[in-house]
Amino acid sequence: MHKWRIAKKLLFLKIKLHIMNLTEQVEQALETIRPYLIADGGNVSVEEITDDKVVKLKLLGNCGSCPMSFMTMKSGIEQAIMKAVPEITSVVAVNMAEQE
Repeated sequence: MHKWRIAKKLLFLKIKLHIMNLTEQVEQALETIRPYLIADGGNVSVEEITDDKVVKLKLLGNCGSCPMSFMTMKSGIEQAIMKAVPEITSVVAVNMAEQE
């Protein structure tokens, strides 16, 4: 029974480490486009990476209210993340619907 608990803890730590690595990889991908977002008065933050590898982002500043934010999301942010981190299955903005 004791070996099972150790194995379970090791698996949990491995999963946690993998998720942390994904978060770091996503952040690195965002750093490649963040200067352009900031230049236009916006930014983006990672809110969550789900178990099924969906990145949930929050658009900040002008990015949260810009009518072109959908295009920025698809052609800039999403492409940068998915190119740099192929494990990611999807990228969504949690506050995109607030603009409608």
